[in-house]
Amino acid sequence: MPEYRRILLDGAAVETVREGDELVAGDGRRVRIEDSHHLPPVVPSKVVAVHLNHRSRVEEFQIRLPATPTYFHKPVSALNSHEGAVVRPEGCGWLNYEGEVAIVIGRTCRNVSPEEAGPYIAGYTVANDFGLHDFRDTDAGSMLRVKGSDTLCPLGPGLVTDWDFRGKYLRTYVNGTLVQDGSTDEMQWDMHYLVADIARTITLVPGDVLLSGTPAHSRPVRPGDVVEVEAEGLGRLRNRVVTGPTPIRADVGAQPTESEEVVSTALGGDWEFRGVRPPRR
Repeated sequence: MPEYRRILLDGAAVETVREGDELVAGDGRRVRIEDSHHLPPVVPSKVVAVHLNHRSRVEEFQIRLPATPTYFHKPVSALNSHEGAVVRPEGCGWLNYEGEVAIVIGRTCRNVSPEEAGPYIAGYTVANDFGLHDFRDTDAGSMLRVKGSDTLCPLGPGLVTDWDFRGKYLRTYVNGTLVQDGSTDEMQWDMHYLVADIARTITLVPGDVLLSGTPAHSRPVRPGDVVEVEAEGLGRLRNRVVTGPTPIRADVGAQPTESEEVVSTALGGDWEFRGVRPPRR
């Protein structure tokens, strides 16, 4: 399966093709993967994410899926890359990983059926749909700051074409320890359905990204943690969590909170433990 990566090469963003342990630019320049400065593998006009899709996640929260998917938007300013630093702002304590598969659109797509959606997909990449739950109390409807804050949408390491999404494992590791272990087969709505659903009213253009949902066991991470998401056949996306250089401004807007909604959501819906919480990280 061909794999394409965007890297910074001699000061310019360059698309390369992976050949073993090397990345090859169109003009023949070669660079070792381990020496590469990765960029997000695509430049989307928009990033759309499904709220819930994996059955293990639904069971974890002890809820029921809606009859059809619901979505939120991550601004493109949240984009990040393989080996990029993920910022937990100073004053926040509830930043969660969510390992996912990202769909990348290859052709302008509007009003297609699920059966017709496949040819409109350029390929797939790995995503980590980080969530800053400290803002869940004020942004629960839009999820704008929860999911759209800067650096909270790492994609990569590359765009893989001709990848069959069926029956693939999806795993997340924190500091080398397996913390999420799911499969694309537990998705209620598959990749083609999601594309067709969004494209009924929103035109998708080449490079656009759809995040397809995370399995159970999303949990908080803290500065210094290394988070890796691996999807079978797509590679392994690696990011380190860091503390932001400045605190959340206190002279404007809603402030980070630690309500029961915030904490219980960050800890996987452990509603039975209200009032009995681990120390803040």
